Amino acid sequence: MTVDVTDQNFEEVVKKSDKPVIVDFWAEWCGPCRMVGPIVKEISDDFEGKVVVAKVDVDSNPNVTQEYGIRNIPTVLFFKNGEVVDKQVGAVPKKNYVAKLGPLML
Repeated sequence: MTVDVTDQNFEEVVKKSDKPVIVDFWAEWCGPCRMVGPIVKEISDDFEGKVVVAKVDVDSNPNVTQEYGIRNIPTVLFFKNGEVVDKQVGAVPKKNYVAKLGPLML
């Protein structure tokens, strides 16, 4: 299950998580974002209970979008212990996200 994250709950959901977190920065009007969306959903199902998978609508949440310097979407940030440890910009196959996620679960 993916979690919708906002400027208001980002710190609680992402930064304070005791699990690795993937954050998908997206927008409704973004074509490549619509390609990444189902992949992110699959990852949330595949790693349920092991990883938090969050989505941030960049149009509705400008503060967190600006804080992390998101200029291109889709951008997926990988967090561990509240810190960004990896990043993927643009639409890529599921295996690319899973490869970046693997080391975070150790």
